[in-house]
Amino acid sequence: MECHKFLLIFTIKNYINRMVNRKLNADRDKSTQRIVSLDVFRGLTIAGMILVTDPGTYDHIYSQLRHADWMGATATDMIFPSFLFMVGLSIPFSFASRLQAGANRSNLAWHILRRTAILFFLGLAINGFPYYNLHTLRLPGILQRIAICYMCSGLLYLYTDFSVAGKEGSCRAFKLSSVIAIVAFLLLAGYWAMLVWIPVPGVGPGHLDTFGNLPAYVDRAVLGIKHMWIWGLTPGVGVTYDPEGILSTLPAIASTLIGVLAGEWMRTNNPGSYKASRLTIAGIVLLVAALLLSHFLPFNKRIWTTTFALLSSGVALLLFSFLYIIVDLKKVRWWIFPALVLGTNAILAFVFSSVITSLNDLIHITQADGKSLTLHQLGYNLSAATGLAPINASLAYAILIVLLNIALILPFYYKKIFVKV
Repeated sequence: MECHKFLLIFTIKNYINRMVNRKLNADRDKSTQRIVSLDVFRGLTIAGMILVTDPGTYDHIYSQLRHADWMGATATDMIFPSFLFMVGLSIPFSFASRLQAGANRSNLAWHILRRTAILFFLGLAINGFPYYNLHTLRLPGILQRIAICYMCSGLLYLYTDFSVAGKEGSCRAFKLSSVIAIVAFLLLAGYWAMLVWIPVPGVGPGHLDTFGNLPAYVDRAVLGIKHMWIWGLTPGVGVTYDPEGILSTLPAIASTLIGVLAGEWMRTNNPGSYKASRLTIAGIVLLVAALLLSHFLPFNKRIWTTTFALLSSGVALLLFSFLYIIVDLKKVRWWIFPALVLGTNAILAFVFSSVITSLNDLIHITQADGKSLTLHQLGYNLSAATGLAPINASLAYAILIVLLNIALILPFYYKKIFVKV
């Protein structure tokens, strides 16, 4: 009986794997350079973002499914840096494709600026939903940071490559990668120096607490606390910092540039196994460097310390190289369909998930006993009613929200509607 079950599962997995591979080959894998694992990684990242953003209750969450309170890092803290890494990795492929289609440098620069503006204002629209009170509208945000990191990384990549459009060569690749690596290093080293040496008025230099750190001071001085993240609190003081603030965007740009370097490496003519092994080595080197340097500057996602940028980039490199081996080299694809649905429509998925999260906390349902509950509370209560432990009921609710988002994006995937900006 157990043998029959195993054979049945094995047959189903092989069938799904063939179907997914056939669809990819027919619809979206026509380019010899397309990396399916990039879409899968992007989809898994979006799913992870939804999972940690929408627990049934914040009172019961597994430790790795919540952000570190301040210092330190969890699995959740790796999600946003991984997305920035993928933004960077996509740039060389996207630009090469547009150059082959006849675009010139001016066209690409305009495309970068246009996409940056759309992403930035889309982020503002999500921040303000549904009330749009301009007096308290949060100005920084996830999409805003993605927009700025994309713009800086894209323009640097575009104007560092002085070769003829479309021309390939090892000298060109080495020159381009060297410049980008130097800029990333200078951003990370310079940001470290700012954190340690530039004094905050009334506090002094080198303070990394929620109030006295330099990025928090810059955000308060430039943005004002009314336009910052309402949960960026210091006990007894109020709002003092924003995790997507101005100064901490500098090391986030470096995180994106590390993705650009990975993308440039992936465009070489080296064998796939060689590419994956070198990405793995690079990831390990960054992890070791981050761990060693953390004795001098701790990991902190909220202000994106240099060591956090190194740690999260190392994790992203290792995860991507693993997925590249499994999905693109081994072609084990029976499991990737849900990730593809989200990953090929990442912007739409992000918008949908943000709206769903807001509405679930805003819409109230009055029960028979007259008690009013939000959709969020009602959903968690239904999960808890199954007899699950509170922490598992909270996780079950989050998984259901992930599945809901996949269901909403699924028709777009089947109709080949991929929302781009």
